[in-house]
Amino acid sequence: MSRPASPLRRHTLQLAGALLAASLGCGSALADTGKPVKLLVGFPAGGGTDAIARILAEPMKDALGVPVIVENKAGAGGQIAAQALKAAAPDGTTLFLSHDHSISILPQVVKQPGFDPATDFVPVAGFATFVNALAVSGGTPAKTYKDYLAWVKAQGGKGSVGIPAPASVPQFLVQALGQRNGLDLVAVPYRGSAPMMGDMLGNQIPAGVGSIPDFIENHKAGKLRVVAVMGKERQALMPDVPTLAELGLPGFEDVPYYGIFAPAGTPAATVERLGAAVQKALQRPDVKDRLTGMGLTVGYMTAAQLGARERAYTQAWAKIIRDSGFQPQ
Repeated sequence: MSRPASPLRRHTLQLAGALLAASLGCGSALADTGKPVKLLVGFPAGGGTDAIARILAEPMKDALGVPVIVENKAGAGGQIAAQALKAAAPDGTTLFLSHDHSISILPQVVKQPGFDPATDFVPVAGFATFVNALAVSGGTPAKTYKDYLAWVKAQGGKGSVGIPAPASVPQFLVQALGQRNGLDLVAVPYRGSAPMMGDMLGNQIPAGVGSIPDFIENHKAGKLRVVAVMGKERQALMPDVPTLAELGLPGFEDVPYYGIFAPAGTPAATVERLGAAVQKALQRPDVKDRLTGMGLTVGYMTAAQLGARERAYTQAWAKIIRDSGFQPQ
């Protein structure tokens, strides 16, 4: 017959059990809620950001032990989704997958965006950078950037260029293209890249500026042609396409980022667990290959690294926006 444990031993065992339970509780807090994780996307289904979110959702589900559901809250360049994140409970069950526009640009170009990333959000993890590009539709005879400029001049120097959201990096690029080349280019805003792509493929608009993930598949298929890319170097998926700096339009070398954010007040342990799920997802070769195949440069960023990149990118674009003369609307 075993002897009863001494009071000291019982206290030690109880303490060890409590510590173990606390550790397991932190690790499985999301699973214990039984609630799925909502991954908010600020653009319509069918666009590049939506596709990226769906690639990450499945491996994140495996890592977290709960379903991860992509929820599209399209409109106002991601503003609606950002406001939804601000209003969400800070329990790790609502996240926002976004690129630079909604986080770094939009708060600088809208007078009352309804959220402040610095106080309303906490970074969870970054997972990729990408570049924006200028593409022409299949109905446009231009094959190169210089062809496109010559074609616009032949149309009286006026042209329409689609952009996924108003007051975005693509809009400032269209403005710079027009000013540099003496053209009257008008940026036509859409509710995301998917409807813009629909009009480009239907030859309803002759050109558009968007991200490489938006354009890559149709570029490969010959349905449209990417003629210039932002960034410091040419892209591996389209090495024959020059950068804007090569073409005489410097100032667009800093590349945007993709990251995941949670509501302010989300516990640090939960943020760490969510970030670890993103990191684990990126370690899967199939996930990395699919994201790379879309034109992303995949690389995990911790919450601190994503926050630092967000602040630096925001500062860089503050100067570009100010120099453009744009007034918040």
